[in-house]
Amino acid sequence: MKKPAFSQTESLDQVLGERAPRRAGRAPFALNLFWRTFFLLGLLLAGGILAWVITLRQLEFAPRAVQAAQQIASLVNLSRAALRFADGINRIAVVKAMSDQEAVRLVPRQLTDRWEPLETDRFTRLVADDLRQRLGQDTIVARSVNGVPALWVGFYIERDPYWMQAEYGRMEPLRPGTWFVWVGISLLATVQGSIAVARLINRPLQELSFAASRIREGEFDSRLDESTMTSEIRAVNIGFNRMARELGKVEEERAVMLAGISHDLRTPLARLRLEAEISVEDEEARRNMAQDIDQLDAIIDKFMDYARPDGTRSALVDVGAVIEREAAAFRDASQIRINLQMPTGVIVVGDDTELGRVFANLFENARRYGRSIETGVAEVSVTHVRMDDDVVITVRDHGAGVEESKLDQLTTPFFRGDAARTAATGAGLGLAIVKKALQRIEGDLKLANARDGGLIAHVRLKRGRA
Repeated sequence: MKKPAFSQTESLDQVLGERAPRRAGRAPFALNLFWRTFFLLGLLLAGGILAWVITLRQLEFAPRAVQAAQQIASLVNLSRAALRFADGINRIAVVKAMSDQEAVRLVPRQLTDRWEPLETDRFTRLVADDLRQRLGQDTIVARSVNGVPALWVGFYIERDPYWMQAEYGRMEPLRPGTWFVWVGISLLATVQGSIAVARLINRPLQELSFAASRIREGEFDSRLDESTMTSEIRAVNIGFNRMARELGKVEEERAVMLAGISHDLRTPLARLRLEAEISVEDEEARRNMAQDIDQLDAIIDKFMDYARPDGTRSALVDVGAVIEREAAAFRDASQIRINLQMPTGVIVVGDDTELGRVFANLFENARRYGRSIETGVAEVSVTHVRMDDDVVITVRDHGAGVEESKLDQLTTPFFRGDAARTAATGAGLGLAIVKKALQRIEGDLKLANARDGGLIAHVRLKRGRA
């Protein structure tokens, strides 16, 4: 394959440059409505759970500290009362029973005992302060005595100092693991609930999108549920079904009308051709009449091509062979010369008939409007470039080009840029047919002016994997 001219490459880069940002930006940001709804619901509910957890911790913090201090003070008071009114023999039995049944141990306090204060955080400070208010300011609250970790409370029984050893778990707040389990269960329920709600919200929209895509492909028998409980969705479905029925009727009437027009016009045209061949003696006049009749017949073909239904089945097609076949039909070298710079064997996804129609119209458009001012012959070159999953085929003439302001209008039905190019007759449907035919096979058409003159048509097709 020969390398395209600089102007062709530059225009191709511009075309692909317009498409590259859309592809690059679509992946990270183009979330569908289901995931968007799911994330919004999930964030809302997760934020509510976190706010609930923070509020609950603040509300239960002080009451739990008071409750812990009350329980410990009750144990101290009960132990003090039990030992105060027990004699020496029974006091040992009471201490042993408390140690066995309540996991509470009473031991005498020595002056040599080493202890660490309980107050290490806000919660333990609240507990210690509340215990001193209940038991007296001389109460000692420790987290370890002589290296033994536990909850130790130092108090007096008739001027005799004692230690009460209890389990530290009696005053611990809720552990982080407990909060983690609660929050984890809540978040799991939130995710499941968000998925269920998002599906319920988006199911009618998915059905509507699927039905719309079927109508776009020419299937007008798609019907949506008109008995749904949601009034707004029911109204949309009823309106959509009515629109689908009307479009189906319009399509049927259009097909019948075009068939009738084709038949009714071509019959008198055939009679006119026959009458001209028999009755007109002047050869030049007869030739001009035949050309006018051929032009009318070609215009009818253009109308039929443009109004063709959109139902097309895609297959793997050798686009190089299609272009070579269509180029061979333009044999008159005094009007057009086509230089094919691409081989056969370039496989794309499309339809053989539609692709043939595309390149036939591009060559015909170049023959009519792309003739060189110096030679009067349309010099056309065809090249191609493989890019990622696409094949971009470039068809370029060396005519006068088109005004930049009119480039976007060239694919509009019945628009012609004759003011900027050599005048010719036609219906103004050639490039419109190309664009519509490419849309049927999920292709694309971009037009640009070459820097050194002429019009460039970039035909983008999906690459086929044989």
